[in-house]
Amino acid sequence: MTAPSAGTAGRSPDRPVTVSIHRRIHPDLVPDATRWVQAGVNMANTYPGFLGSGWVRAAKDSHDWHMLYRFADESTLDAWDSSPERVAWLQEGQGLVEEQRVERRTGIEGWFDAPARVEEPQISAERAPARWKQSVSIWLGFFPVNLAFTLLMSWAVPRFGELPVLPRVLVTTLVLTPIMTYAVLPWVTRRLAPWLAR
Repeated sequence: MTAPSAGTAGRSPDRPVTVSIHRRIHPDLVPDATRWVQAGVNMANTYPGFLGSGWVRAAKDSHDWHMLYRFADESTLDAWDSSPERVAWLQEGQGLVEEQRVERRTGIEGWFDAPARVEEPQISAERAPARWKQSVSIWLGFFPVNLAFTLLMSWAVPRFGELPVLPRVLVTTLVLTPIMTYAVLPWVTRRLAPWLAR
């Protein structure tokens, strides 16, 4: 198994870190590999700082799978990376998957960056989607979530709309920012992946 590679320079130790992994899996081994990956996710979920993960195939008939998972900061990610449980879990995956590339990224771009191309080794990584595509993706997630939150607060706390704008916006952003970052945005970008990659 390879160690995290490109994209590690200039990281802040207290920012969330997204790990991008590219693995190849033979079609006959997909059920076993899927169970193995899920076991790893379940294990990581018991570690402090784990913020979630996603696991998708590159295309319908592709042997290439891409996984993203995120920890709250460098120290919690390092604790998971060096844990005996993870080492044992990786050994169990020998023969199930062929790891092509592991990369660490910080910031929201970690959910947008395209995986590295293994077929073209001279290219270290593809460009991230255009900013306007990232903006559209964020809006597609933010609009319904913001609308639902506004309607919910209007029903649950009728006087919420009467609050001054500053505390009202403060409460809204405090609630919606983590929901967007850790749940909605990863879900949206997984479903828009083909369009984002074009």
